[in-house]
Amino acid sequence: MNWSQLFLSVFYTLIFPGFLFTAVIGLWITWVDRKITAVIQSRIGPPWYQPFADIGKLFGKKMLLPRDATGFVFAPILAVTGSTLAAVIVFHTLMNPTIGFVGDLIVLVYLLALPAIALIIGGASSRSPFGAIGAGREMSMVLAYEAGFLLSVVVVLIKVGSVRFTDIIAYQELHGPIALSVSGFIALLVALFCIQAKLGYLPFDISEAETELIGGPLAEYSGVGLALFKIARAMLSLVMPVFIVVLFMGAIQPTFVSFLGFLLKLLVVIILQIVVKATHARLRLDQALSLFWGQVAVVGAVGVVFAVLGW
Repeated sequence: MNWSQLFLSVFYTLIFPGFLFTAVIGLWITWVDRKITAVIQSRIGPPWYQPFADIGKLFGKKMLLPRDATGFVFAPILAVTGSTLAAVIVFHTLMNPTIGFVGDLIVLVYLLALPAIALIIGGASSRSPFGAIGAGREMSMVLAYEAGFLLSVVVVLIKVGSVRFTDIIAYQELHGPIALSVSGFIALLVALFCIQAKLGYLPFDISEAETELIGGPLAEYSGVGLALFKIARAMLSLVMPVFIVVLFMGAIQPTFVSFLGFLLKLLVVIILQIVVKATHARLRLDQALSLFWGQVAVVGAVGVVFAVLGW
């Protein structure tokens, strides 16, 4: 690898479309979330710069560490790393659909699970009962919602016949959005349910449950560690909707109309998540597990059967 290739790799990872770009847009989405929630609750809401001010304030505070804090320190770094690498793959492929590698979709699925795994590691390493309970809840939730999420991805793999993200984009350019088929629409609904939980949004913020567990796995985090976890979640609030839109509705064509259409679909997904978050109460852990292992998994399996039948 020569110096120009090294520079481009660092630029893609740290600046655009990697960490900096995704973090800034993701934090802005958290402001949109707070603003819409405030409107629903008849409040004014924070100014546009509030999420950035919150992160800046956290970076200026000291991070308190428990004994044997290796996992505690490593966890937020792992969360940001997973979110950054997922952003690089999704946006780089979106900008240049001709690139990619075999199995990049599988790599993406693993990377999108890293922030949740990091939350489990951090909570279990915090030496706090709130953190331990939250980590246990998060582990149960991951095992539940990932099953439905994987079933929705399997529907796409069956219809396209490839595990390359670029092949999925090319397939939809020729045959139209996967979401317009019966199995694709079912898989899209299942995926939307699952990313609501993957992002820790109500009604699935069970592991953190601020009124019960004071943040759960994040209860003992402060300073830089808490800031990194918040940045990782903000990045996912952009990456996950973009991933879902590309996976089921196609990528951006080189036209202005296509770009506007992509943004519209992306905004619909983001606003839908926010409205659900602002209008639903938190489920109990047993209710959420019953939902994901029961109705969501069954509907996902039906979508897989329909995909095999060619519907």
